[in-house]
Amino acid sequence: MNIILPRRHLLAGTGAALLAGRSARAQAKQTIRIGVLTDMSGPYRDPTGPGSVACARQAAEEFMAAHPGITVEVLSADHQNRADTGSTIARRWYDQEGVDMILDVPTSSVALAVAGVTRDKDKVFVNSGAATTDLHGAQCNPNTVHWTYDTYMLAKSTGGALTRAGGDSWYFITADYTFGHHLQRDTTRFVEEAGGKVLGGARYPFPSTTDFSSYLVQAQASRAKIIGLANAGADTVNAVKQAREFGLTRRAKMATLLMAIADVHGLGLENAQGLLLTESFYWDLNDRTRAFARRVTPKMPAGLPMGMIHAGCYAGALHYLKAVADLGPEAARRSGRAVVERMKAMPTDDDAFGAGTIRADGRKLHPSYLFEVKSPQESKGPFDYYKLVQTTAAEEAFRPMAEGGCAMTRA
Repeated sequence: MNIILPRRHLLAGTGAALLAGRSARAQAKQTIRIGVLTDMSGPYRDPTGPGSVACARQAAEEFMAAHPGITVEVLSADHQNRADTGSTIARRWYDQEGVDMILDVPTSSVALAVAGVTRDKDKVFVNSGAATTDLHGAQCNPNTVHWTYDTYMLAKSTGGALTRAGGDSWYFITADYTFGHHLQRDTTRFVEEAGGKVLGGARYPFPSTTDFSSYLVQAQASRAKIIGLANAGADTVNAVKQAREFGLTRRAKMATLLMAIADVHGLGLENAQGLLLTESFYWDLNDRTRAFARRVTPKMPAGLPMGMIHAGCYAGALHYLKAVADLGPEAARRSGRAVVERMKAMPTDDDAFGAGTIRADGRKLHPSYLFEVKSPQESKGPFDYYKLVQTTAAEEAFRPMAEGGCAMTRA
């Protein structure tokens, strides 16, 4: 049976549908999508991975509480430490899934690939997980912000301190890709500037290496005072454990050039005690970091401490969202470059890193901290792992902009 409605009902229905459609479109324009592209299954899972996602969601929750007219959605994906996989996900997110900003991206080769896609799509990339200085140097672009740390910061703090303390001969065990190469290069600079020398080094395949015995034997044969581990995550943990098993640490000191608190947790204080490392965040640093940790730690993966890369995802996402609110969501979605310009113009301030700034080349500035890992006897509670040795001020912690070769800063 056919039912014929009066024309006025049809018009009313059509009008309601049009109004609903306009309302839905208006609502959609107020939704910002953040994609956390990270390592969910490989060697960097613990210092990045699910913890980075939890911290991005924390930033979204806090922002939406203060800006109820803007909805923030957080997606996540595993790039498997492959540049082709990371760039493919980035393109799909931008082109098909309405992602406005990509966050985290550990593994420098993947980060550089994603930065290029982001520039081409005029979106925003806030990197927390990668260390290469090329992100704000030779391969800088107006759509990328480099937030948490980099190889220059790590090398200056840890490498310089160990050399000045008497560790004047080095041998490197290096992950054979962009990050490892840059970390060894930058550390070599500060070792030599402090009067030390590099006796040699060995590069191992990344991410397919778990047995470091042959590289450790070569390091031992060099008779270097310092064995510099230019790697991170599970690779660092495995190398330190195996060095202790071989008794190498009785004759040489291990320099963990990138070690996160999750790695210390994985090693245990019995194995990690006495190691020097550099981070830009520690949960027990001050009242603000402790307050932040109380909010976020219950949301972290069970038993996993929150580290600097996780904190960088929170702080970077929060500052991005503040810039979106300041610019307006519609304008922000039209131009990622405009959002990054606004991020640079606005001072940063959050409970993880405190007050800071973003330079013209995209480098986020904040202090770096040299820590010594506590002994089991010194630790007073869960994740009480560090004692502060030295602080490098924000204006000194990172490579001077004039040395970076970023085309955006040339006159």
